[in-house]
Amino acid sequence: MTTTIEALLCLLAKTPMKIKQLFLMLASLVVSIIALLYGISPTWFAQTFLNESTLSVDHAHIFRAVMTLYLSLGLFWLSAAFNPKYRNPAVLTTAIFAGGLVIGRLVSLLVDGRPSTILLVYIAMELSLVPVALWVFRLPE
Repeated sequence: MTTTIEALLCLLAKTPMKIKQLFLMLASLVVSIIALLYGISPTWFAQTFLNESTLSVDHAHIFRAVMTLYLSLGLFWLSAAFNPKYRNPAVLTTAIFAGGLVIGRLVSLLVDGRPSTILLVYIAMELSLVPVALWVFRLPE
């Protein structure tokens, strides 16, 4: 494991980071943190951020499924940061991913009403990510 990290650090030291690579690494980090907040302890997340005192097994199941979906995309984005063949498709999926979440959240906002503050923060983050991702996607390598 240490040799892999050392090799990665040597590669990074010899090659200047490009915007697409940095963007994908940052997207991977952020989505992984959010995923782990959802899924490591869904009950804690619901109590802390959603003001829900209890959480059903079904809701915990959904949170953990969302966690692994987010982690899977985050791993794809991280691997694409170091593989030019997949870099553009990965950047594009960040826009599609965030755009899809924003649309669903906005529909829920209109149909269901105002959610918890953390979910409003997520709307703002995802909404701001879409134009940035599209800008990064259009950049040359």
